[in-house]
Amino acid sequence: MFWLRSIFYYSMTGLIALFIAALAGAAWGLGFVLIIMALSCLFHIVNLHRLHHWLKNPLLDNVPGGLLLWQEVFDQIYAEVRSQKKAKERLAGTLDRFLLAAEALPDGVVILDETDRIEWCNPASCEHLSLDRKLDMGQTITHLLRYPSLRDYLKEQDFSHPVIIRISRPTEQTLSAQVVPFDSTRKLLLSRDITQLERVQTVHRDFVANVSHELRTPLTVVGGFIETMIDMPASDAATRETHLQLMYEQTQRMQRLVEDLLTLSKLENGAQVREEDVDIVQLMQQLRTEANGLSQGRHNIEIGKLDRARLIGNRDELHSALGNLVSNAVRYTPPGGSITLGWEKRADAVYFCCRDTGIGISPEHLPRLTERFYRVDRGRSRNTGGTGLGLAIVKHILNRHQAQMLITSEPGKGSEFAVKFPAARVIE
Repeated sequence: MFWLRSIFYYSMTGLIALFIAALAGAAWGLGFVLIIMALSCLFHIVNLHRLHHWLKNPLLDNVPGGLLLWQEVFDQIYAEVRSQKKAKERLAGTLDRFLLAAEALPDGVVILDETDRIEWCNPASCEHLSLDRKLDMGQTITHLLRYPSLRDYLKEQDFSHPVIIRISRPTEQTLSAQVVPFDSTRKLLLSRDITQLERVQTVHRDFVANVSHELRTPLTVVGGFIETMIDMPASDAATRETHLQLMYEQTQRMQRLVEDLLTLSKLENGAQVREEDVDIVQLMQQLRTEANGLSQGRHNIEIGKLDRARLIGNRDELHSALGNLVSNAVRYTPPGGSITLGWEKRADAVYFCCRDTGIGISPEHLPRLTERFYRVDRGRSRNTGGTGLGLAIVKHILNRHQAQMLITSEPGKGSEFAVKFPAARVIE
C-alpha cells in the first residue's frame, strides 16, 4: 500500500538517524535527518512541477515518468488517462453512429433548445421545412417557419399528438410534425411527409363514395319496382314483365360492377398468373367477332395490318384488357362509324391498335381516363352499361405485362387506343 511504504521509508530514516546519533552524536543524527528531508522535499517538488506541467496539456503520450512512490502515481495517472481516452473514443463512435443514423432517416429531425432555437437538423428536415444547416443554426424555428398551426402547437406545449402542416410552395406537400421532449431543456421536432398517404386516403374515400353511389342507383330502381309490383293488380301482366326486365338489367349492372371490383382487387394485390405463348392473330379474330356481336351490325369493324408476331403473356388478362378497348370503341362510336383493329410490329416494340370514328375525347380528360370511376360523360357512360372501372383494369393488366397505353383523340373525329408491348415479350 502507498501509505505503508511512506511510513516504512520515514521510519527507516529515523532509525538510521538514531544509529548515527548513537555513534557520532546527536548533531550528526539531526544533520542526517535534515539532509534526507531536504532531498525528499526537493524530489517531491520536482515531481510536482512535472505533474503541474503535464496537467497543462494532459495527453496520453506525454505522461511523465518518476521514481519510487511518484512512479506509482504516474502509472495510476497513465492508466486513468488511457481508460478515459478509450471511453471518449467509444462515446465519440456512438455519437458518430447516432449522427449517421439520424442523417440517413427519411423523417426530418430537428433538435430545439428551451427557447425553440435550432441546435441541429438532418437533411430530411431541411428538405421538408426548407432549412439551411449552416445559416439557420441558432435561429428560432417559428421565425423561419411561419405556419400558424406550428406556432400554436409549440405555444400550447401539448405534444401528445402531431400537428399537420400544409405547404404550397415550391410544391404542394403535407407534413406531420410532432415534438418529443428528451431532457429538461431540449426537444426533438420530428417531421414526416404524408403527402402520398393523404392522397391514398382521399382516393380510398372517393372510391368508397363512388361504389356506394354506383350501387345505390340500381338498388333504388329495383326496390321501387318491387314495391310497385307488390301493389300491382295480378292481371297487369305486360307492365309486370316490363318491370321485371328493367329489374334484370339493373341487377346485371350491379353484377358487372361487383365483378369488375373483384377483378381490380385481384390485379392490385399482385396475384401471380401463368404466362404462355399467346396467339395474337387468333385473339384479334375473336375480338372482332365479339365486337360484331356487340355492334349488332351498326358499325363497320375490320382488322387492318396484322403481323404474325406472337406474345408472351396471360391470354385471359390480355383478352380482358384488349377486349375492353374494343368494346369501348363500339359503345362510343355512333351507328355507321368504323372501327379498325391492328397488330403491328415496329422497330422497338409491337403495338395493338384500336382506331374508331367515334365521338372522341377532349385533351383535358386524357390523363385521367384510367382513374377508377372517372367518366367523361356520366350519363352517356351509364347508358352504355359501363361501370367506370374498365380502363383502370386495363391499366393494371398492361402494367403486369410491362406494356404502355398511348391515347390520341380529337372530339368529333374519333380516337386511337394503342398498346405498346416491349420487344422482350415478342416471339417471332
